[in-house]
Amino acid sequence: MLLKETGEFGLIGLISRLLPASPPDVVVGIGDDVAVLKTSGPEYLLATCDAQVEGVHFNRDIISPYQLGRRAIAINVSDIAAMGGNPLWALVSLAIPETTEIGYIEELYRGMREQAGLAGAAIVGGNLSRIMSGFVIDITLLGQTAPDRLVRRSGAKPGDAVLVTGFPGESRAGLELVRRPDLDVSTRSRASAVERHLTPQPRLREGQILARSGLVHAMVDVSDGVLADLGHICEASRVGAVVGIGGLPLSDAAMEICAASGEELLGWVLSGGEDYELLFSVEPGDVPRIQKLLEDETGLRCSRIGTITDEAGAVRLVHPDGTEAGLAKGRRGWDHFAGQ
Repeated sequence: MLLKETGEFGLIGLISRLLPASPPDVVVGIGDDVAVLKTSGPEYLLATCDAQVEGVHFNRDIISPYQLGRRAIAINVSDIAAMGGNPLWALVSLAIPETTEIGYIEELYRGMREQAGLAGAAIVGGNLSRIMSGFVIDITLLGQTAPDRLVRRSGAKPGDAVLVTGFPGESRAGLELVRRPDLDVSTRSRASAVERHLTPQPRLREGQILARSGLVHAMVDVSDGVLADLGHICEASRVGAVVGIGGLPLSDAAMEICAASGEELLGWVLSGGEDYELLFSVEPGDVPRIQKLLEDETGLRCSRIGTITDEAGAVRLVHPDGTEAGLAKGRRGWDHFAGQ
């Protein structure tokens, strides 16, 4: 069997089976974006890693080294944010061609340093290797959280409301403009969408606020797409979900860019990925409180988009009248090895 047949998450399952069971000091292990580890201190240690690979995640003729540095740190911070944690230390491994200009590396580290500083983290080491072609940035980020503030994927309950911060789909809109710079859209929409794609900002403060509230049952960041990442919550929690199309937040920029491109907006919002918003579940009665809390403390909008059900593993789309919906185009989320 080939990797393109098993897919990314099938491969993760295989690797998990090849390794011994996690020791008692591993609170959360393989299968989540962040490992949660017990230490001798009062707080849990959080550990995550994510790579940016040229030709897969970025092209150097489209993104500046400064932007790439910020992006590489931001996507790791987003994983820590989804657990309500505090980022502390980053290790950076670079695989780079020997023909790379020193100025490029200087700008890359300027971006990484600034983004890490915004999160309260520091770059403390790493590794360098020559590569014959392409460019790879692999970052390991360590953080901490108090045990009573840890938010996992596995706590969603039937009847919970599903909420998402911000406007998923904006990064996908930015990607469309990167691919098709000749699209006729307003300067404002172009600038905001391209920035959202090239230099996403993790919802770190929002994740910490949500964890501190004690009201969130399960949470994940939207990296693979709303449907795919909601599926991760459902799988970990052994539940299902219904997503209502009528409740999806739609940004003006994404709508304008989508109209100009002739693409399907629903696919962008649900499956575009790389938005790094927070997707989470709470008791229905706590929705107004959570929405007010985030808006008052951060100014960020938070929308209810669905409900957790007891249909284990099923994530369904419905129209406002309750009829089933589907994606005419696009996919349910990113998978490295399935070609999606």
